[in-house]
Parts: sequence; C-alpha cells; structure tokens
Amino acid sequence: MTLLALAGAACGSSSASSTTSSTTTQVAAGLVGKRYCEVLLVRLTAAGLVATVWNTYPLNDCPPDQWAAMDAKAIASANGVPDAVLNGPRYWLMDSIAKERIGAQVVKTFGGMAMIEEATVSIGTSVAAARVPFTPHSVSRQASFTFDAGRQVYELVDPGGAIWVMQTYCQITDPMLARADLPGLASKLTLPPGWTYRVRTLTAPLVVATAAHAAQVLQDNLENSYSEETSG
Repeated sequence: MTLLALAGAACGSSSASSTTSSTTTQVAAGLVGKRYCEVLLVRLTAAGLVATVWNTYPLNDCPPDQWAAMDAKAIASANGVPDAVLNGPRYWLMDSIAKERIGAQVVKTFGGMAMIEEATVSIGTSVAAARVPFTPHSVSRQASFTFDAGRQVYELVDPGGAIWVMQTYCQITDPMLARADLPGLASKLTLPPGWTYRVRTLTAPLVVATAAHAAQVLQDNLENSYSEETSG
C-alpha cells in the first residue's frame, strides 16, 4: 500500500494540482528504509466507508515536527469528509514499486505538507473496525512491489496457509521500533491462534503484483503493514 515548515494557522488547508494526464508506468527504486507518512480521507459510500490515501513519498520525508502538528479533525473539515486518519511515520521495506497510473497525478497539501493521491482502501463499517489487527482490507493501488533476491523479508502465515509479507514498518504504536528489531519482532506480536511470524532471506525476487486486481493488506498489533503474496 501503502500512503504523507507547518504553521498552525495553515493546518488542514489543501490545494490540488494535476501533472501527467496519460496512462504511465512509474517505477521507484531504492526504497528500503525510506520514511513517509499518509493522510486517509474517509468518506461514506453505498458500499460502506472508503478512504482515499495520500502519501508524502517522494515529495518529502514527512518531517517529524510538521507531522506532529497535523490535526486530523481540521483536515477532515477542510476537505469536506467525516473523518481523516493520520498514518505514519512508516518506512518502506520493498526494493522497488512499479505503479500503473491512470489519468492525472494529483498533489494535495495537508497543513502545508505535500502528498500524492495513491490508492483507495475499503474500510467497512467504521474506522475503529478497520484498525482491528490481522484483518484484511482491499486496497486499489495498481502496483507491483518487488523485494530483491538476497533481501531479508518478514512474513506472517495465516491458518489457511496464505503468506503475508511486511511492506512497511511503522512507529505509530512503538515510536522506537527500528528495522533492526524486525528479525525478532515475534516476541512483540500478539498473534491470533494459528498465525506464525517468520523471517527468511530470498533466493529469488519476490513480486507482489496487484496491478490487475485489488491488493489484500492487513496490519499486526503494532500497525506494521503486510500484503498478501500474489503473482497477479
């Protein structure tokens, strides 16, 4: 999935601009360890709550002081939605992302921090329900994530045998969590019955391809995000 100097008077302000209008494939490489943040604008649809995801990468690295000053209620009010969710800081774990961008790329500012519209997420009946750990959600992102051969990856295996690879770790629940902690993360997780956490080193590239269909994404009890491993 994953995606986002602040003056208090500007908090919640927004503006939008379009750049490219054609369908393009955009590739971002060298992502491992790069910091970003997101703002999710939540709206009610006939199918339930849906969030539009706005991401700071690569426009900025979500400066800590600016992020701390963000006001979710003010952002929601300024954008005419019932709720806004601040999601971050997060850090990428894949090596590269190839994204199919259809139509214009839209940039919006939230409290002075520029972000790009990157995805939509089906939330369900409530924001609180969406935050329940180990619960999959559909994310429309038209992207492929690649973890290179030789890369260490961190995976959940659910009771049905599906494998979920960590795409980002975060410092929301545990502000001190670092990449070096991930190999031993099992001791900090509260796994549901039948779930396991494992670490392995790839002998071949791992590609999570979700350009043709929605990705399935979930979070653990520390809010680290995982994508279900799929090849198409």
